[in-house]
Amino acid sequence: MNKTVVMVVGVVFVILGLLAFFTDPVLGVFGVSSTLAWVYLLSGVIGLVAAFMGESNAKMFAKVFGVIYALVTVLGFVQGDSVLGLFAVNMADNVLHLVLALVLLWAGFMGGRQTMPGQM
Repeated sequence: MNKTVVMVVGVVFVILGLLAFFTDPVLGVFGVSSTLAWVYLLSGVIGLVAAFMGESNAKMFAKVFGVIYALVTVLGFVQGDSVLGLFAVNMADNVLHLVLALVLLWAGFMGGRQTMPGQM
């Protein structure tokens, strides 16, 4: 389960990263700088590698990158137009980062949990 989620998120990151090098704004709404394009591309590649290396690696990727993207989300909403001055963001970017953070945090901390027989 975690592998699948991380693989899908990895593909999304890679696609966003690649599109950012050729279009601005990406998909007409995401204002992605070249720095953020590289961040997405590297996040996606690391995610795909983690997914292919097994369930526990995918779960660790989801935890670590979920926390990172949650922090990026908070900083983006608080600072408004950039994250620590490293890359520009807009509201669409902030919402995307929020969704990615929530999906990754769920996969890392809740996804794939097994319940014992007789438990709900």
